[in-house]
Amino acid sequence: MRKVNWRRLVNPLGVSTPERWLVVILVALACAARLVPGPRMIDDAFITFRYARNIVHGVGFVYNAGERVLGTTTPLYTLWMAVLSLVARTEDYSILALVTNALADAVSTYLLYHLGKRLSNSPLVGLAAALLWAIAPMSVAFAIGGMETSVFILLMLATFTAHLERRSYLTATLAALSFLTRPDAVLIVALVFGQLLWENIKLQISNIKSQGGRLRFDILYLIFVFLLTIAPWIIFATAYFGSPIPQSVSAKSLAYHVSPEAGLGRLIQHFSVPFFESDVLDLGGLIRLVIYLTLYLAATLTAFRRDSRSLPLLAYPPLYAAAFAVGNPLIFRWYLAPPLPAYMLGILLGVHQISNIKYPMPNLEEHIANLHLKFEIRYLIFGLVAAIYLATSLHAWTLHPDHGPDRPAPKMAFIQLELLYHKVAADLKPQVTPDSVIAAGDIGALGYDTGAHILDTLGLISPQTLRYYPLDPSLYVINYAMSPRLISDQKPDWLVAPEVYLRKGVLPDTQFQAQYQLFEKIPSDIYGSDGLLVFRRQ
Repeated sequence: MRKVNWRRLVNPLGVSTPERWLVVILVALACAARLVPGPRMIDDAFITFRYARNIVHGVGFVYNAGERVLGTTTPLYTLWMAVLSLVARTEDYSILALVTNALADAVSTYLLYHLGKRLSNSPLVGLAAALLWAIAPMSVAFAIGGMETSVFILLMLATFTAHLERRSYLTATLAALSFLTRPDAVLIVALVFGQLLWENIKLQISNIKSQGGRLRFDILYLIFVFLLTIAPWIIFATAYFGSPIPQSVSAKSLAYHVSPEAGLGRLIQHFSVPFFESDVLDLGGLIRLVIYLTLYLAATLTAFRRDSRSLPLLAYPPLYAAAFAVGNPLIFRWYLAPPLPAYMLGILLGVHQISNIKYPMPNLEEHIANLHLKFEIRYLIFGLVAAIYLATSLHAWTLHPDHGPDRPAPKMAFIQLELLYHKVAADLKPQVTPDSVIAAGDIGALGYDTGAHILDTLGLISPQTLRYYPLDPSLYVINYAMSPRLISDQKPDWLVAPEVYLRKGVLPDTQFQAQYQLFEKIPSDIYGSDGLLVFRRQ
């Protein structure tokens, strides 16, 4: 019987005790950085929570009772929330999501340490990457916002790590779980399986050339594992919803009005400030972007020469950016988080390469040697750069947010609109029943709190909405406007929306004016709006 190596299990990387404690501290820091701010739920998270709650209550995998529409893009996360609710015997999905995301980001922090150390052969890079991700404002904002982003990033990093470690079947399984968490994980699948296919082709050629060589199709087994993992959901979704493709994919492409260059501009801006340095280091966005891309390219080439299996990890950020720039959807904030850990890691690898150049300083080294200390200026350079990035990331936090819970949180974790919808829901709840129909463009918090039947004017969970879009461009003030014909045809009992959604279309419509009266107006200038408006059908 093989003896179990307990030391190896406890310390899988074989690191020294001080380094091990540093990793433990960073993992704990990642948890604390997400638990201390407390829940600051984003509106879209409540869509997932309502699906999970309906599953738990036996209503089905639906948003509105009796309407089988796949309006969530994260089936795995939705089912996980439902399972956690049943096991923990609680329907406080905000806490369930917060704890899940905190733990997921803690494991991601560890994986970044491992990847950084492995690709640079230096624990400094791994520790720096782990530290910066532990307190990264964008990571924390969506973890405490209840989105599936943290779990998706964990599965993404785990997939790339398993691929790097040559654990192919685990790679295929993790890639499948990533795909079930978000559909854009198809990019991860393409990168990993693309490289595996290329390696398999080279192996076939080698076997054919060698005497007695035989053909091997290992890639087929991995494809089978991937398909076997996603098959239950594909079969269920096709039978239950009619298609495994989320309704939101077509809805967002029709309802939003996006200029052709909007996606590219948003991505360029994002990739020029991975450490939120724009508020502190005013170098100009393009200058920073050129510097970062140069560092990233140098790191990618070096890492590829060291281990070709690092290519999918480091190719993911540019491929992600290219895919979203070409597709040009309306890019929400949480769309920008997935490429960030690999991008940050690549930049740190590039800084490490530059700092690894030998800088002779005999006098200084001689003085330090007399103090029995080993000194290398490369540590000073890398540490200084990492410290700057840490300072700029921390600068993007605030000790006292101007809204929501009075706890330290990233500045970008704003939930002002969500708080307004919670207030509207509280005002409407005595007025509505489960059969009341509320039309809204933002359906998360409003739908979750009221429990009413929701007519989604964007179309995420209401397929009948799609035939009213796209609208005449003249009706848009911002990137979304509500269709006046949709309201007049569907005749919802209530209409809730920021004024800017209605300004050029619904509000001037004479039929709407005759059928609806203003029930409540909550002051707000979000999106340049003149309040959050609540109308009641007469």
